Amino acid sequence: MTEEAPRKISDFDKNALEEAIRIKECLGCEVVTVTVTAEEAKTTVKEALAMGADRAYVIKDPKIAGIDTLTTAKILAEAIKRLGAFDLILCGEASIDSFSGQVAARLAEILGIPLLTSANKVIVKDSDIIVERNLSSRYETVKAKMPALVSVTWGINQPRIPSLMAIMKASKKEIVEWNIEDLGFTSEKLESSDMTIEILDVSVPKIERKKRKLEGENAAETAEKLVKALIQEGVIGGGDF
Repeated sequence: MTEEAPRKISDFDKNALEEAIRIKECLGCEVVTVTVTAEEAKTTVKEALAMGADRAYVIKDPKIAGIDTLTTAKILAEAIKRLGAFDLILCGEASIDSFSGQVAARLAEILGIPLLTSANKVIVKDSDIIVERNLSSRYETVKAKMPALVSVTWGINQPRIPSLMAIMKASKKEIVEWNIEDLGFTSEKLESSDMTIEILDVSVPKIERKKRKLEGENAAETAEKLVKALIQEGVIGGGDF
């Protein structure tokens, strides 16, 4: 499992944060981060502030250790409602630990706002949000009225590395901590109907290699054997070989 792994901002979430900061730089809006955690998260939150976020809210409570995506979305939704009106929510398309990709969709459903997923490009135009979606085999452009929620892919941008000056300024920015009771949740509620998903294991699929070694009298002969092997395995199409 992942208990001993060092904590960091999920790569996809960092892409979402970078995109939010870029929109801020173009339109002059405010960027607020919301974090749900059972552990200390000041280091990662300060990194978000150093990147360019204006304020940070942390829902920190040991009672939420191991919560599922539905409960995470419910806690985020309640926090967002308490923060007041908003135009756009940006999320990573998935976390890099379980990679379930469920929080964004559940959050949009709870808040009753449009959901635009797999965003490879985001454009804010007046009250509309326009998203180019990367669907692997093709691209799709969709538009929705804000407020809306967009989940982004890793290819949307390259997250910035904060400068020393930005890191120093981050120490003066506001970080507000809440626990679940502050948001109207109870331990009993978390332990009952909210916990609908149980993660039994997180593991890497085992990949068996054929370990074939190709040798020839010279580079050309070895390359020819390699091409024939690739054709035999169906990796590439046949030709004159």
